[in-house]
Amino acid sequence: MLDSGKGPLHPTPSECQQQTTEPVQTGRAPVDPMGSIGAIDVLRGLALFGVLTVNLITGFRVSIFQQFLVPQGPDSALDDVVKMLVNVGLESKAFALFSFLFGVGLAIQFERLARNPSRLRWLIRRLLVLLGVGLIHLCLIWNGDILTEYALLGLVALPFLYLPNKALAVVSLVALGIFVVFPLVLPGNIWPSDAWIRQHVATATNVYSSGSYAQIIQFSLGEIPDLLPLHGYVAPRTVALFLLGALAWRTGLLAYPQRHRHTLLGVAMVGLVFGLPLSLLQSPNPISPWFSWAPLISILMLLGPIVLSLGYGATVIAAVTFSRLGSLLRLFGPLGRMALTNYLMQSVIFGWIFFGYGLGYFDRMSAAHAMVLGLGVYAAQIIFSRWWLKRFRFGPMEWLWRTLMYGVRQPWT
Repeated sequence: MLDSGKGPLHPTPSECQQQTTEPVQTGRAPVDPMGSIGAIDVLRGLALFGVLTVNLITGFRVSIFQQFLVPQGPDSALDDVVKMLVNVGLESKAFALFSFLFGVGLAIQFERLARNPSRLRWLIRRLLVLLGVGLIHLCLIWNGDILTEYALLGLVALPFLYLPNKALAVVSLVALGIFVVFPLVLPGNIWPSDAWIRQHVATATNVYSSGSYAQIIQFSLGEIPDLLPLHGYVAPRTVALFLLGALAWRTGLLAYPQRHRHTLLGVAMVGLVFGLPLSLLQSPNPISPWFSWAPLISILMLLGPIVLSLGYGATVIAAVTFSRLGSLLRLFGPLGRMALTNYLMQSVIFGWIFFGYGLGYFDRMSAAHAMVLGLGVYAAQIIFSRWWLKRFRFGPMEWLWRTLMYGVRQPWT
């Protein structure tokens, strides 16, 4: 999930007081928290940088709809480079990787609760708590929230975790097939016209840059129905990646990376070599085919970010596990363990910087300057996460998530 997956198996007070940071055995050898779990935390921390960057460049800095318009004015060469790097290297890829990791976390929790007769109830409660947090974030902080979508689709994916691995793989492929076929069958009028988008972007710029908190929240809530087609469009891909992440954990690929060295290196090579060229295929319209006469191009375009994101993930896991870079990359682990806290903190920070109730830099900051800002915030979160986890077992929001899930106050240390 968004956290590291460590936590109590049972919600009784005595057991909660006896929990340790060591993972629970579930029939396999114990998982070293500084081994496979630590590598997953590193990957989650790095994926969070991609999510931060994409949200910052395309969601907080300007209207989220502006990315679907042809640029009107000239940008500096540096701004063009930043936008190109974000578009080709991170957009869709970071969220695909985050979805994959959410599925990994869901599988870890599912496995660790295997001996608990209330496993399904606790997992449903876990997702419902996340849904509550997501709705607060969506309605009161920023409408670009992904937690609500993850919680709802997590409830869809959860029953499939009871399937054997082969069946789980089939369901994942079916969901992925639905995703790539969607643009070929959707009606063309499901997405707003360019004229509507231009008018909406102009209104959004005025409201977000100078409006009060109440005005911004009112406008933000009004945008949610217009954003639903995007969420519906990516929903099958998200479910597919949830299940693929669960499968990667259950087959031991991530639980025991040392045993799957060649597979990880192969996925890394294939993902990077083929994923990057495929990601260069871009569509001007996010939910209709690129060319109606070229469905193969449309399918390749949709698969590109997934292939590249899996390449990213395998590369990081292999680097942490098999190379000397592991010591350096583990600096990102604490941030990954506090992913929920850091994700929400980013929204609060960027909302204050860009929206009218704060500094009001909406549509007044270049992409290059925003990237520098994002790097600064991300570096500060690395330092903060490291400092916090030296003193406490969980991040603040991770602690609250677990406490509400189990109905028992969790220990801080």
